[in-house]
Amino acid sequence: MIDTIKKTVYKAFGLTISSEIPLPELPHIHIDDSETDIIIEKDELLSLWLESESDDNFFIIKKDLIMFHMPETGIFLIKGGKKIIVSPFDGSDEDEVRLYILGTCMGAILLQRKVLPIHGSAVAVEGKAYAIVGDSGAGKSTLASAFLKRGYQLLSDDVISVTLNNENIPIVTPSYPQQKLWLESLNYFGMESNNYQPLFVRETKFAVPVPSQFATEPLPLAGIFELVREDNDKIEIQPIQNLQRFYKLYYHTYRNFFIQGSGLMDWHFKTTAKMINKIDFYQLRRPSTRFTAYDLTELILTTLKKENVYVKN
Repeated sequence: MIDTIKKTVYKAFGLTISSEIPLPELPHIHIDDSETDIIIEKDELLSLWLESESDDNFFIIKKDLIMFHMPETGIFLIKGGKKIIVSPFDGSDEDEVRLYILGTCMGAILLQRKVLPIHGSAVAVEGKAYAIVGDSGAGKSTLASAFLKRGYQLLSDDVISVTLNNENIPIVTPSYPQQKLWLESLNYFGMESNNYQPLFVRETKFAVPVPSQFATEPLPLAGIFELVREDNDKIEIQPIQNLQRFYKLYYHTYRNFFIQGSGLMDWHFKTTAKMINKIDFYQLRRPSTRFTAYDLTELILTTLKKENVYVKN
């Protein structure tokens, strides 16, 4: 008798996902796993990795196929926008494996499906989506959390899924109801770290579920705010104009080094060209020496009011 491997069906990024690997961060749904958009399986990938000819020690990137090797964690294969195969190493941390599945693997899946993955957090404000982007450590998730403290909703944390509708309006599809916050941010918000699960062993970044403040319906992307840390005490906002928008959208595409090897440069250019004049685009400069999330939230909301966007008090 052949044992069947139990799979659970989840929903995230507007996609149904059948997975052999438990993904407790994602809401599960009850449909036949044969009808799902994405399949996640475990299999042995070391021999395939060793046979592959690549000068890169970590990534192999081809059209409709991305494979990557994370030391002490595992090998991951994403193909055709439909399948993720995971080969965890002995002794690997399950939480860390899931981080790669929900991060790098999902970013690759979205690109293969010609969905633009933007690296950042997205919040819902009065029926519209606003993305917060920036380098690692800029404070994207912390700023998004400050919006939640004001009563707004989260659409996505880390990977923002963007598609264009028939009128070329960019639409953000919700990811899943969880944030990732550093211990320092939890402390600023008065949140007890022992109430949350560390993302993986010895990590000071925590998984923060937000099911009651999660927007479940797709919303039009109305603006992008790029967060930049600087060594001064000023908070400043300025618009990003013209060709700088192209550069910023490429720079803040999640795992943008996947684009060229996947043969998607032309698609990426055409997609961003259609959306850059349909959104507001600002750079927010903030001091690295103090907590500014509440001040930045107020500045963003004030800016939206000046742009004749109704925002509640």
